[in-house]
Amino acid sequence: MILTQRFFIIGVMGLVFAMAVQPSSSRAEVSGKKAEAFISGLADQAIKAITVPNISKLERVKRFKVLLNENFAVKVIARYVIGRYWKRATQSEKEEYLSLFQEMLAVNYVNRFSEYAGENLNVIKSSVSSSKDAMVHSQIVRDGSQPVSVDWQVRSKDNVIFKIVDIKVEGVSLGQTQKSEFSSVIRQNGGRVEGLLAVLRKRVN
Repeated sequence: MILTQRFFIIGVMGLVFAMAVQPSSSRAEVSGKKAEAFISGLADQAIKAITVPNISKLERVKRFKVLLNENFAVKVIARYVIGRYWKRATQSEKEEYLSLFQEMLAVNYVNRFSEYAGENLNVIKSSVSSSKDAMVHSQIVRDGSQPVSVDWQVRSKDNVIFKIVDIKVEGVSLGQTQKSEFSSVIRQNGGRVEGLLAVLRKRVN
């Protein structure tokens, strides 16, 4: 994916929600503006926290986990990308899967931060589908390259707390892409969730 290759401020798989006609209420307009500010602030926060020089990889992973848990609907995302196999998993498999999923995200994207080359995230606009859901439209800009369109699906609670539930790069959902990969791994292992856990253990290690 373009995002994971060229820009590593934030990357995570997510849950896809259908967009409806944008409401015209003042509440919707306020939600959209707050969602834009949330994404802009998170991008700046991630750069400052993860690209600090002279800290260990372990410390970077730790810092990313804090950002992840504070700003992403991790459990919702994790359950979405494993799809129907969640119900087939035992309780111990579910617990290990949630732990490995979070660890995988942190490790993968801390590695990506090592390739950060000064790209900028420019928020363009937002569109609102309900009093809780908004899509923030942005572009990743790097000198000498075409801008990359990145859309952030965010959900709010009481119009105050925001969580990211999906990221779309050039219209492609990272959540849907990861879901397809996980389903393929499980099918190749006879429909056993343990097969996916084995793959995630290797990725984390």
